[in-house]
Parts: sequence; structure tokens; C-alpha cells
Amino acid sequence: MKCALVTGGSRGIGKAICIELSTHGYFILINYRSNEKEALDTLEQVRARGADGEIIAFDVADRHQITEVLGGWIEKNQDKEIEVLVNNAGIKDDGLMMWMKDEQWDQVLGTSLNGFFFVTRLVLNNMLLRRYGRIINVVSLSGIKGMAGQVNYSAAKAGVIGSTKALAQEVGRRGITVNAVAPGFIKTDMTEEMNEKELQAHIPVRRFGTADEVAHTVAFLASPRSGYITGEVISVNGGLYT
Repeated sequence: MKCALVTGGSRGIGKAICIELSTHGYFILINYRSNEKEALDTLEQVRARGADGEIIAFDVADRHQITEVLGGWIEKNQDKEIEVLVNNAGIKDDGLMMWMKDEQWDQVLGTSLNGFFFVTRLVLNNMLLRRYGRIINVVSLSGIKGMAGQVNYSAAKAGVIGSTKALAQEVGRRGITVNAVAPGFIKTDMTEEMNEKELQAHIPVRRFGTADEVAHTVAFLASPRSGYITGEVISVNGGLYT
């Protein structure tokens, strides 16, 4: 059974990606850290589309949890192959660098950058053995442009972008593609406090994007037909560039 693992799949963009990939025939592994209710809601919506999946709780910033929980799942489910990995989990904890606390830096980089490394390394081995895989990393406009007040978040996402390009070169000959999707302003709980009316004046399409629009892009990169695209960063930002 071909599976897609989506980290941070309980809400927002991650939830939309889980639902979209479920329509492409994947068994969906919905990772979450603490919000079991939302994870179960995502699973319910996956099943409503005629697909199946399960929820799997671990903190992507905790390498020991990843080894124990995700590693244990892989060991126990030899009949299920993780063919698609979407590294979506991420957090923001904004503030100017001069006032940024150590834990703000550590937690944001731990979730996005360390999470990418430890989850991908664990899943990658079986992809290499099967000589096929799709790895899609959800990054951000902040990782391309840099944003004031987001030194930690921009550094984390920029790090994942660099890792995407490097890993793509390592595994391409094994039939594995590695790409990134960089959303701009997307309507999720992470952007609820932003002034959309004010910000959309700077966006050529004059609106915020939707989580579904990001999910469609991820699904394209996850498909077998995208095999000649790797090491790329695809922006989903309505034309908002530096």
C-alpha cells in the first residue's frame, strides 16, 4: 500500500494537503503533536473522500520521539510503503532579534529544520531501497525574502531550502525527487491576526491564497509525472516577490 506522510497534518495547510493527497490514492499518515481532535477531523475528511489513513503523534523537533514512534510504525507496517513525504510542520515565534530569547530560536529551528532532517533521514532509507520517492518540503516566502521580526523563522525555512537543493542532488539517480513549496500569505490560523486588506495591496492578484491552492501544488510534485522536476522551490504567493 502506498502511503503519504504529512507532518503537521492536523490543521491549516497540512490538513489541506492530507485531504488533497487522499484523492490521489494514498493511505494518509497524519502526523500531529498535541491536537488529536483536529487530527481526527482530518482523518474523517480523508475517509469521506473514499480513502483511508491513520493519525500518528510525535513531535518533529524530538529526534527520540521520531525514532520511537515513526520508526516503530515503519517496522510494524512492512506492507505499507511511505512513497510521499511532506515536511509541513512548522511554528512561528516572532520578535526582533535584539529581544529574541534562546528558546524562540531553538524551538522554531528545531521544528522546521531539525524536523526536516530527522524525519527525512528515517523515511529516506526505504525510498532508496525501492528506488522511488517524492519529498516535498513546505517552506515560506520568509525563507526566500527574509522578513523583519522573523530572523528565526526565515533562517529555518532558508535552511530547508538549501537542504532541499542539496538532497535532490544526492538522491536523484535513485528515482527520488526533492522539492519545496514556498507559500506567501495564505489564509490559515497563522495569518489570522494579519491585516489582509492592507497587505493584499502589495500582492499582484490582490488577495491571500488558500490552503487548497498550496495543496494542489504539493500534489503535483508528489505525482509520478513530476519525475523530471527536482531541487526546485515553487512559490505560491500570488506574484509577491522581493
